[in-house]
Amino acid sequence: MKLVFAGTPEVAVPALDALIASERHEVAAVVTRPDAPAGRGRRLVASPVAERAEEAGIEVLKPARPRDEDFLARLREIAPDCCPVVAYGALLPKTALDVPARGWVNLHFSLLPAWRGAAPVQHAVMAGDEVTGASTFLIEEGLDSGPVYGVLTEEVRPTDTSGDLLTRLAFAGAGLLAATMDGIEDGTLHAVPQPAEGVTLAPKISVEDAQVQWSAPALRVDRVVRGCTPAPGAWTLFRGERLKLVQAVPVLDRTDLAPGELSAGKNNVYVGTGSHAVELLWVQPQGKKPMRAADWARGVRIVHGELLGL
Repeated sequence: MKLVFAGTPEVAVPALDALIASERHEVAAVVTRPDAPAGRGRRLVASPVAERAEEAGIEVLKPARPRDEDFLARLREIAPDCCPVVAYGALLPKTALDVPARGWVNLHFSLLPAWRGAAPVQHAVMAGDEVTGASTFLIEEGLDSGPVYGVLTEEVRPTDTSGDLLTRLAFAGAGLLAATMDGIEDGTLHAVPQPAEGVTLAPKISVEDAQVQWSAPALRVDRVVRGCTPAPGAWTLFRGERLKLVQAVPVLDRTDLAPGELSAGKNNVYVGTGSHAVELLWVQPQGKKPMRAADWARGVRIVHGELLGL
């Protein structure tokens, strides 16, 4: 099939690579979000998908909005058979959905209908799911509600951050998306409607959502830290400034600290929660690079009984 691939961040690149490598399909063009300011200089930078497509000599389309008539006209000229999508980052209007004969097929990082929305992997980690996965489905106008072509499962490991899990799913999902394109092309794969039961939503995680509540159990604190790593980053307040929590682990045998209470030794930093303590391993003070929590604690000279989160 002639394909137009839509995607933007680094997590979409493995799927693009898999389709470029396929001997059965031609990636005629790539659709991605416009260049965005990045770094201290805030200079405009192309998306990872755009950079990879340009390296491969593939035409790159960067519409400000996918309903723009110039973009739709070019899409109709290319006349793709199918448009595979991975984390494109914009809603597709019906005028775009109607262009490819076999539709737009999304690789979504959950076992649909669970975790429909922008942040399925973060929500899976924060909810304590033991198994998640990826699904390919035919995009329709509803939110991730279209019929499913294929799925794969992936174990959520006890120490996984959302970044760890998303990286594994990106590579495994690339194979699933390529296989889905093969099955659509040869007619062996047919989309099956999603069940009405089991629908959960995964909206984007805001900075406010990532604030750690020390009155919660240690297990919840652990999930929030892992689920919000690397973005948007779990955080708390220390002496009126934000302190990002990069890595923390529950400590089952320590229950003597009040929620948010700090206890710093030579090589360890503990914080009380609503159940047992957590040990801070890595933190990032405001305006600084990540550092070992014990080094941070020595530098700030924690006072006995001092609290996080106030």
